[in-house]
Amino acid sequence: MDTTTPAVSPLRQRMLEDMRMRKLETKTQQAYIRAVLKLSAYLKRSPDTATAEELRNFQLHLVDTGTSPITLNATLSGLKFFFDVTLDRGDRLAKMQSVHVPRTLPVVLSREEVARLLAAAPNLKHQTALTVAYATGLRASEVISLKVGDVDSQRMTLRVEQGKGSKDRYAMLPPLLLERLRAWWRVGRAQGKILPGGWLFPGLNPMDPLSTRQLNRAIHFAADAARIDKRVSMHTLRHSFATHLLEQKVDIRLIQVLLGHKRLETTTVYTHVATDLLREVISPLENLPPS
Repeated sequence: MDTTTPAVSPLRQRMLEDMRMRKLETKTQQAYIRAVLKLSAYLKRSPDTATAEELRNFQLHLVDTGTSPITLNATLSGLKFFFDVTLDRGDRLAKMQSVHVPRTLPVVLSREEVARLLAAAPNLKHQTALTVAYATGLRASEVISLKVGDVDSQRMTLRVEQGKGSKDRYAMLPPLLLERLRAWWRVGRAQGKILPGGWLFPGLNPMDPLSTRQLNRAIHFAADAARIDKRVSMHTLRHSFATHLLEQKVDIRLIQVLLGHKRLETTTVYTHVATDLLREVISPLENLPPS
C-alpha cells in the first residue's frame, strides 16, 4: 500500500512559510488555507490566476449560496493574506468588501440552570472541567490547556498560558472550585489519569489533553440530561460567568480583565443580558402622579 503523502505545491508551501514567518496560530493558518482552497474549487484552476472581477464574482457566489457573514469575512481575511502577502498582488481584492456581522445577544443560563447542568455532567472529570469554565470564565481551549502546576492555591489563581491572542494571564480560583479540583485530582491520580506535572484534564491518553470536541459533547449531554431548553455550548458558561458577575455589581472593567478581553466594548455586551440589573431599575411610569 502506498503511504506517501501528496506533495505540497510550491504556491501553498510559500503561503505556509509566510504564515509561519508571522507566527500565525495554527487555527488561523488552517482557516486561511481553507479560504484559498474554496477559491481554487470555484475557479477550477490555480487561485493565483484569479482576476479582480473573478474575485468579485466569487464573493457573490458565497453570498448567493448562503454563507454566513462571519464565514464570509473569515474567507476574505484568508484571501487578503494570500494576495497581499504571498502574491504581493493586493490590488486584485479591490472589488471585494467585508460584510456587516449582525450583533446578537449571547445565550445566558440562570444560576439554577447552571447548577442543574453541572450536576448532570457525565463524569467527575467533565463535571470539574465544566465547573472551571463557569467559575473562571475561561474559554474551552483554555480549560483543556490547564496543567496541574497552573493551580496556585497560595495565590488562589489559575495560570492561563498563551490564551487567545497568545497572551498569558491569571484567572480567579474560588475556594469552592479549589475543593472540586482537589477532589478530581485525587481521583484522577489514583486512576493513573493525571500524571505528575501533566494535564489537569487529560484525554484517553494521559499524555494528551482533553479535546474541545469532547468537552462540547459533555456539555451537550449535560444540557439534555438537565432538560435545559436553550442552545448551550461551552461559551454559554463563559457568557453566564460574566453576566452573573455583572449582576453581582462587579465592576465591568474587572470583568474585562477576568475574561481577557482586549477592548471594553466587547465586555459591555453583557449589560444587555444582565436581567437582574434591569429588574432593579424603576420605570418612570411608576413615578407618575395619580390621574
